[in-house]
Amino acid sequence: MGRDFASVGVVGLGTMGAGIVEVFARSGVDVVAVEISDAALDLGRANLDRSTDRAVAKGRLDPADRDELLGRVHFAVGLDALHAVDLVVEAVPERLEVKRQLFAELDRICRPEAILATNTSSLSVTEIAVATGRPDRVVGVHFFNPAPVMKLVEVIRTVVTSAEVVADVEGLCARLGKVGVTVADRAGFIANALLFGYLNQAVAMIEAGYATREDVDLAMRLGAGLPMGPFALLDLIGLDTAYQILDTMYRRGGRNRRHAPVPLLRQMVTAGLLGRKTGRGFYTYERPGSPVVVADDATPDPVDGSAADGVPPVARIAIVGSDARATGLATACTEAGHEVVTVAGEPTALTPLADVDLVIEAVAGEPRDRAALLAALAGVCKPEAVLVTTAATPVIDLAMATGRPADVVGLHLHEPTRAGAFAEIVRTVRSSARAVAAVRALCAALGRSVVVCGDRAGLVVDALVVGYLNDAVRMLEANYASVDDIDNAMKLGCGYPTGPFELLDTIGLDVALTVASELHREQREPGLAPAPLLEHLVIAGHLGRRTGRGFREH
Repeated sequence: MGRDFASVGVVGLGTMGAGIVEVFARSGVDVVAVEISDAALDLGRANLDRSTDRAVAKGRLDPADRDELLGRVHFAVGLDALHAVDLVVEAVPERLEVKRQLFAELDRICRPEAILATNTSSLSVTEIAVATGRPDRVVGVHFFNPAPVMKLVEVIRTVVTSAEVVADVEGLCARLGKVGVTVADRAGFIANALLFGYLNQAVAMIEAGYATREDVDLAMRLGAGLPMGPFALLDLIGLDTAYQILDTMYRRGGRNRRHAPVPLLRQMVTAGLLGRKTGRGFYTYERPGSPVVVADDATPDPVDGSAADGVPPVARIAIVGSDARATGLATACTEAGHEVVTVAGEPTALTPLADVDLVIEAVAGEPRDRAALLAALAGVCKPEAVLVTTAATPVIDLAMATGRPADVVGLHLHEPTRAGAFAEIVRTVRSSARAVAAVRALCAALGRSVVVCGDRAGLVVDALVVGYLNDAVRMLEANYASVDDIDNAMKLGCGYPTGPFELLDTIGLDVALTVASELHREQREPGLAPAPLLEHLVIAGHLGRRTGRGFREH
């Protein structure tokens, strides 16, 4: 049976610290909540009051329980108030020298048997522990924001943390109603190591002008089903915090370029554009601390899909293909009010398409076969017809095979998520504005939100998702954490709808490997090279749900 923690201390009562206080007090634990000054203490008390009042207003907490919870919290200025507690959790700013100095003081003040815990999200727990005379009783206890809501706690053991301390903290997590995932002391642990590589890649996308911040956020919410887009999330986290986490992981984690902060991020931090807390980050907010986004100079003008703006009229549409995807697309276009012609994918069957306004190639096949089909379509269709390919291969290769590349546009239709239906439109360097506008108007008629992006491997959604999935496979390959622990970390700590291995088994390991290979071939970025474990599983025929075995058996 684990140790019974009768009282705990929490140092630092910002949003995270006040949330941790609430978690303990909700579970019947007496809490000593400490700050460095009366003013800071008042702010911390206000943070706790706001959070509990909000929980009462939403029906998540009874008023009587709220009063009982607050009665378990003793507020104090100065560390001396922690002399009798069983456990201390610090939630002070993410700077190593600050935490080391704090732990040296806690070591002097707290009882010898007390456990000292850090809520660091990326710093070395070992380097913090050795500032004390009891490194075996120092552990990482990483809560996620907002602490009262998020179920995950990462428990970080160092090479000298005693097994008894780890077991006691794991038991405490269970008492708090949290899911504890225990891992070794490594930069970023599980969740941040995977999350921030993805966020950094998203920043690189807009730095390169590949897509807008709005489009990337929309793509990841609708195309990947994530609760927030990367730029809205970065603004919530704080760009300075994100930069510190990435920089720490880069320096401590083997200098993986996936974690090397993109220059744009550093520039924004230097300029004081830190996100919601300053009122401006990737987005502009109505005031510091507000979640309400207001228009700014970078907000794109809405696109009107009317013919008056130069969009060619699209009345008659052809769907080339005979599988379920092609049939579904034909049905959707018909329901949207278009006259639809359907033909199989053989070049000899294309004669009925001579007078269509737009043709969508939706066949399965090798790039060479698709190029031949599009070339045949270009020869049959009228000069002003728009040619659309659903191929995942570079669209420009297919476009050039037609002899009329200005008329060729790529289209990737995603399966609708709970957030809505979504499509990515691929604009090559030769695509005309009129062709892109025609496809955009079609997507609007189909009720799909749209992102227009350049002709790059993975487009927006698959490039960001597969990069993240590949990182997860590398983490598993290194024996850092199990499949279940990694999936739990991303679902419970980051609010993702599925864990990375659940998602890999669903989409197919071979599909992920193909996209990862294309990303690496195109960008030559070492961090994007497919994980050997992923390649080996595909070779062994472990492709996911459709074969009954992937990272799990199905």
